[in-house]
Amino acid sequence: MIKKTVLTVLMSLGLTLGFSLTSHAETVLERAARTGTLTVGTLTEAVPLSYVNDKGQLVGYSVDLVNLIKARVEEQLGRSIQIDFVTITPENAMVKMEEREIDLACNVGFTWNRDLFVDFSVPLARSGTTLLLKAGSSLGSPESLQGKRIGVLPKTIAEQVIKLVQPNATFVPISTLKEGFEAVNSGSIDALASDMIALEGYRQTVSQPNAFMTTVNQPYNREGIACIVPENNSKFLDIVNYSIIRLMQGYLDGEASSVELVNRWFGPQGIITVDPKLIQDYFTEVVNSREQIRISR
Repeated sequence: MIKKTVLTVLMSLGLTLGFSLTSHAETVLERAARTGTLTVGTLTEAVPLSYVNDKGQLVGYSVDLVNLIKARVEEQLGRSIQIDFVTITPENAMVKMEEREIDLACNVGFTWNRDLFVDFSVPLARSGTTLLLKAGSSLGSPESLQGKRIGVLPKTIAEQVIKLVQPNATFVPISTLKEGFEAVNSGSIDALASDMIALEGYRQTVSQPNAFMTTVNQPYNREGIACIVPENNSKFLDIVNYSIIRLMQGYLDGEASSVELVNRWFGPQGIITVDPKLIQDYFTEVVNSREQIRISR
């Protein structure tokens, strides 16, 4: 009778507090060990971070990074892992992560509000909100955008930022960067607001890149671009952080594979050309926030 009473009380407490007494949420690593799969959410227009090339292949800096994370997971679990890439959008990325439809997503801009619902890695890049314009346009300052038609991808940091800096602009929802570029080219919108890495990267892949310009030298905000994982997955987050720092440290130490990977996307012959000194300074800043990883030669 006593045992039955205790069990009834415990079950009542469990229902009252809203959790199960007999099970816990499966972690990312536990599920990967059980299924052999990591489900990764990815954008498909974020050149050069993650995009579909002219051969129909998903490629990009963060795609290569995901493969480094995969290798580290395999090492930790002692088994092979398959990556299942799932297309996400800025509108649904957070929902898919919260509902555990994906285990990992990169190219996500950090905000304190988002950090309430998911866990962020160390930043893999620094970006911000900028504009795509027709070449020769005089638009750029917040004042110049008053009354102008600004294309925005809904539920993005860029949309929030532009609405703050110039609330008197006319905001036009855009579904994709391709649609936004076509709208700027046709004159149906005056500018397209988005992440400056994605805008500049996409601009350099269109047939007439010089027909457009971006205001990358005067971003309206700055934010770190990182990977996100579900909350309460510290061991998996450790692997993600280690993989990012290991790549950056390898680049700084001149490790051939790390240098080649970074230069493939940001080097002299990459999709976007970035001054190596800027890359070195940024990587050093991030690496110095963690313990140094010794790269064997």
